[in-house]
Amino acid sequence: MVIASDGSRAEPVLGGVPVTVLHTEVAMHVPVDVAERARTVAADHDVDVLVSVGGGSTTGLAKAVALTTGIPIVAVPTTYAGSEATDVWGLTEGGRKTTGVDSRVLPRAIVYDASLILALPVPTSVSSALNAVAHCVDSMWAPRTDPVDQALALEGIRALTLGLPRVVEEPMEVAGREQTLYGAYLAAVAFASAGSGLHHKICHVLGGMFGVPHAETHAVVLPHVLALNAPAVPGLDQRMATAFDARSALSGLLALRDEVDAPRALRDLGLDEHDVPKAVGPILEAAPPSNPVPVTAENIEALLHAAWSGKEPG
Repeated sequence: MVIASDGSRAEPVLGGVPVTVLHTEVAMHVPVDVAERARTVAADHDVDVLVSVGGGSTTGLAKAVALTTGIPIVAVPTTYAGSEATDVWGLTEGGRKTTGVDSRVLPRAIVYDASLILALPVPTSVSSALNAVAHCVDSMWAPRTDPVDQALALEGIRALTLGLPRVVEEPMEVAGREQTLYGAYLAAVAFASAGSGLHHKICHVLGGMFGVPHAETHAVVLPHVLALNAPAVPGLDQRMATAFDARSALSGLLALRDEVDAPRALRDLGLDEHDVPKAVGPILEAAPPSNPVPVTAENIEALLHAAWSGKEPG
């Protein structure tokens, strides 16, 4: 069973692979009803392998099928989402996104080919790569982080900071795409081991409740979470600053954001300001106790309002 949001883009990848069925119903944040229909298709066609060709939503749907069936996944990523390298799954129902960890959803094989990402538009490339940077930053203080996770995350930041501007400048150049893909893989491996930190909890709540686009939300929210947490962990801040080649982690991230013209405001992604207070409670429930700064209703609401308006963080 091949899962791809665009069947025509998947065709060149598949070559001589015998395809039992092509499934193209893919949605952001993997709604439960979409997952159930994909599971039904897999059962009806007696599928024995899932091949996902696409970004995080496509890989996420394959994981939803694998979660209940155990069918192995071969992932062919065409963005920098990194989902293909983690055992994390996510499903959305009733405005709430639930995530978990299960070995059944970790793809058995990944096919990385930078040429498959050349057609990814620059704005989507920027948001997707900053999602990968978010994996790195969260991995520095996530609940299960360790020195190896942090080393992977720091190298991921370095690679993404070097690769993404090249992608923006020369989108059809393979070298920049390869460097960015390398960084995205390291970011995903670190994140899979370290776990989900405050940043990802915020973005999962916003995506589940309001349907805002996944990667763009990460790109907008990350500087504000970094501004909140980094001053409390100066040692980690300095290590990230070195990876960004900047005087601080936040200044490095902001410089990268400006250089690649990343999105800056949640209001531009369709979020209504009146919805901001509704997200505070669910974020407080989900926030990990390991966060470097105590998480309160006041600092979360202030962070969300700043991210909504596009106010400069820090």
